[in-house]
Amino acid sequence: MASTQEIELLAAQIGENIYIDVAKWHLYLNDAHLHTVVAEKVYPLLEDNSLNEDAVTAILQSIPVKLGGGKTELALNDLLPMQCQVNLLDLLEEYQKDM
Repeated sequence: MASTQEIELLAAQIGENIYIDVAKWHLYLNDAHLHTVVAEKVYPLLEDNSLNEDAVTAILQSIPVKLGGGKTELALNDLLPMQCQVNLLDLLEEYQKDM
């Protein structure tokens, strides 16, 4: 089981590097307060050595993001540009190597 510190370290890396794209405006996940939930959900993949693109995509699809004060909701996966999804997978692979 991951320690709070390990989750926070991963969350910090995710939050500083991965962003949502809204009308070409980049909202980093730490600013959107989504980095910790992503880290908490992906960490078990790193521990189990079950990290793969499909698993990460499924996790991103399962995280709802409220827009317009909660009037609508989209999956985090739908708000991340493809390059950010690739960067997230690369970041997770690097993090896993250092574990």
